[in-house]
Amino acid sequence: MTDAAGARPRPTPAEGTSKDIGFAMSIVFILCVFFLPIPAFLLDAGLAFSIGLSVLILMVALWIQKPLEFSSFPTVLLVATILRLSLNIATTRLILSHGSEGSTAAGYIISGFSRLVMSGDFVIGLTVFSIIVTVNFLVITKGATRIAEVGARFTLDAIPGKQMAIDADLSAGLIDEREAQVRRRELEEESAFFGSMDGASKFVRGDAIAGLIILAVNIFGGIIIGVTRHGMSLAAAADVYTKLSVGDGLVSQIPALIVSLSAGLLVSKGGMRGSAEQNILRQFGNYPRALLVAASLMFLLALMPGLPLTPFGALGGVMAFVAYLIPKQAEKARLLKDETERSAERQAKQDGKESARELLRIPPVELSLGKQLWAGMLPYQAELGQRVLRMRRNFARDYGFAFSGHQTRRRSRCSSEALSDPHSRRPRRDE
Repeated sequence: MTDAAGARPRPTPAEGTSKDIGFAMSIVFILCVFFLPIPAFLLDAGLAFSIGLSVLILMVALWIQKPLEFSSFPTVLLVATILRLSLNIATTRLILSHGSEGSTAAGYIISGFSRLVMSGDFVIGLTVFSIIVTVNFLVITKGATRIAEVGARFTLDAIPGKQMAIDADLSAGLIDEREAQVRRRELEEESAFFGSMDGASKFVRGDAIAGLIILAVNIFGGIIIGVTRHGMSLAAAADVYTKLSVGDGLVSQIPALIVSLSAGLLVSKGGMRGSAEQNILRQFGNYPRALLVAASLMFLLALMPGLPLTPFGALGGVMAFVAYLIPKQAEKARLLKDETERSAERQAKQDGKESARELLRIPPVELSLGKQLWAGMLPYQAELGQRVLRMRRNFARDYGFAFSGHQTRRRSRCSSEALSDPHSRRPRRDE
């Protein structure tokens, strides 16, 4: 189906249903995880998907040109948060019900994280978990929440002025009605996006608090169940359930930290154009003297007694080398830009001259003669050409207008005494 203009295909109801049913079924599955027990291998798949989704969100937030290109972020953030909480509940169910069976009772991902991060000591795991939660809750989440609040307020306050600017451009004829509609739509999307981000940041903050509560419940509930139900000693129950609980907390808090960082990057680039790495590299590259000062400080720290020489010296050398290359690259870019502009100007002038020649070029008048007329004109061909040339010169001098020359041709299709017009298909008899 197509719309009224016939320019864009309109999706049929069946196509829209087929596209939406996958997302709806995913939400239903996440809600089922809250209430139904799932096996350990399915839990591993869900945890891996949660980590992969958080990394994907971070990469998109880094590479987008402007925040509105990821306008679905509040919805994605809500879905990712609900997914992590449902997986937390599923792991809590497995830890409390099968924790006494061993370190792989809640899946291999939690067991692997507990061995990798904690190195077999739950005190190390608790310390690392506490640091991650503190960084996520007090630094990233709080800062992103504040930026979202200020951005939403400033965006809403600027709507009347931007709307008046669009109307003024439309009245002045600088834009047409279609462009005005596009700008109004972008303005509405921008205000809705920053308003949604103000509320979505609360999900990130609540997720960090929920992680702390779930960790405490898993540890204390696991110790009680291990001692009272499975006959484990207090030390053994604390060791087993603390390792599993901290591993679960790390697996859930690392994606939460990545998503919080993505939210902070997204709301903090409201006034930037282009991807984050392009803006950062370009703006750092604008000040090579700052790099030289930083390199000098690194060399100074490398020479101080008691400090390692290699890391500070290597970093100082890299900074000095980059500061040396930046002016040269900038000069090459400037020369290339100047040469490109000069080439474009020369090409434009040449195109203008050729266009003028094409406009001034007048096709000559053709005179087609038959055999007998052609034979009679041969003795007077040179004299006729001189007369026509003098007539053209006199006409151009007197009236300022140059008419075309003439060409006399012998045409075999004409009769022997015919005179033909080259723009007509029928020869005419010379009178």
